[in-house]
Amino acid sequence: MFSLPWPAPLVEGTLLRRYHRFLTDVRLLSGELVRAHCVNTGVMEGLVRPGARVWLCPALTPGRKLPFTWVSMELPDGIRVGVDTSLPNRLVGAMLEARRLPGFERHRGFAAEVSYGEGSRVDFSVKMARGPRLLEVKNCHLVYPDGGAYFPDSVSARGARHLRELAAVARAGGKASVVFIVQRHDARFVRPSDVHDPTFAAEARLAADAGVTFSALRLRPDPEGVSVLDPVPVDLAPFPTDEPHRWRLEGRRWSGWERPPREG
Repeated sequence: MFSLPWPAPLVEGTLLRRYHRFLTDVRLLSGELVRAHCVNTGVMEGLVRPGARVWLCPALTPGRKLPFTWVSMELPDGIRVGVDTSLPNRLVGAMLEARRLPGFERHRGFAAEVSYGEGSRVDFSVKMARGPRLLEVKNCHLVYPDGGAYFPDSVSARGARHLRELAAVARAGGKASVVFIVQRHDARFVRPSDVHDPTFAAEARLAADAGVTFSALRLRPDPEGVSVLDPVPVDLAPFPTDEPHRWRLEGRRWSGWERPPREG
């Protein structure tokens, strides 16, 4: 459907630990120990697995303190997952530029990081034939055994506020959309998670009632780049939470980050 190459050839290694939220230690295949930047600010439920195969992208900025960024990994079942939360916006921007984003192929131009609402910024404002449409991009990489990609994987007050403001735009006669980018190929659908953030899930349903549209694309991270596979449905209906709660408890073992004691 669409492919986006990595900014530079990836380097493979083994994850040792994630700590201080944004830092990871990785042992490269050469045996060298390196420190890499973890762009992901969330708990990364089920993904922080010491010993897992990971891939790093060399930094392109000269003199950057951390020479690598952690961009993808492989789970024990062989599923590869993208973990760079900055990638979805780059991907959607590239798809808009190429006129390959479903539903936006005939746009008349777009701008990124546009101010709206009460001090918020929307990821993209897209000029369509019937006027501008605000487009918010959400990264998703948590998939449970039912095939559902759940978002968010922790409380997202910022995300809930964005949905409220997009709903206000829609109620006032404007157009607004949310697209979830699922960075793994095994998702069969996406749903806002009542387990992790009931407020976000409620705001998503209210936004849909107001006229905000929701869509999702799943992709596969490959050594050469990311490949967008196909759309998957977004399920906004309430759902029983007993099993997802159990899955969440199981995933906590491989989540979060270390907080080493302060030196000195």
